[in-house]
Amino acid sequence: MTDSFRVGLIVPSSNVTMETEIPAMIDARPDHLGESFTFHSSRMRMQSVTQEELERMDAQSEECATLLSDAHCDVLAYACLIGIMAQGPGYHEESEAKLRQRTAENDAEAPVVTSAGALVRALERLDVEEVALIAPYVEELTQTVIEYFESAGVDVVDYETLECPDNLEVAQLDQRNLVEIADGLDTDDADALVLSSCVQMPSLVSIQAAEDRFGLPVFSAATATTYEIFDELGLSTQVPSAGRLLDGGLD
Repeated sequence: MTDSFRVGLIVPSSNVTMETEIPAMIDARPDHLGESFTFHSSRMRMQSVTQEELERMDAQSEECATLLSDAHCDVLAYACLIGIMAQGPGYHEESEAKLRQRTAENDAEAPVVTSAGALVRALERLDVEEVALIAPYVEELTQTVIEYFESAGVDVVDYETLECPDNLEVAQLDQRNLVEIADGLDTDDADALVLSSCVQMPSLVSIQAAEDRFGLPVFSAATATTYEIFDELGLSTQVPSAGRLLDGGLD
C-alpha cells in the first residue's frame, strides 16, 4: 500500500530551484518506503533580491497559504530563506504560526515550515555553534543572514557572498563551483558548512561531495526544508547522498 502526501510550496515568482531540488530528494528515497508525493505551488511576486521587494513579497504569503489549503495539502513549506530573515530575527516562528492559522481558518489545517526556520533548527539538531556559509546575496543581505543566525545562538566564523541580486541569475549559478568556493573559507573552527543559504542557489549535487571533503556536516536551505517536510509528516528523514542531516541518523 502506498501512502500519498500533498506538499504545498510557497515560493517567490522567480524561483525555479525549490520545485526541482525538493522533488529530486524525495524521488531518491527507497521504493520500499511506499510513499508518493505531489507538489503544489503558490507564488509571491519577487524578481530582485532587495529589502523592499522581500517585504512586499512576504506580505503575499498569507494569501498563498490560504490558496494552498484549498488543495488540502498535508504540509506547507515557505521556500524563501532571505524573505523570512529580512523581516527580523526570529520571524520564522511568527510566519509559521500565522500561515498555519490561515490554513486552519480555511478548515484545512496543515503544519507550515519555513526554509529559514528549518535551517536554524537543523543547526540546533546537530548542536552546531559555529558555522561557515556561502550566500548569493549582496553584502547587506548576507549580513542580515549572519545576524539572524547569531540571534539564534550560532556564530558565523567565515562566509563568502556572491553579490548576485537578480533572482533568476542566482538560479543559473553553477553549483559545481561551490566546493571550490568553500575551499576559500576558514572552516578550522566551524562545526558545519552551509553550502547554500538560499533556496534559489542550486547546491544539491555538491552537498555530499562537500561533506566528504571537509569532514563537517554540510547543509543547504533546501536539505533543511526537506528534512522538516518529512519530520512534520512523521516519515523517515533518509535521503541518499544528501548529507548528514538526511542520512536517517536523527530519526
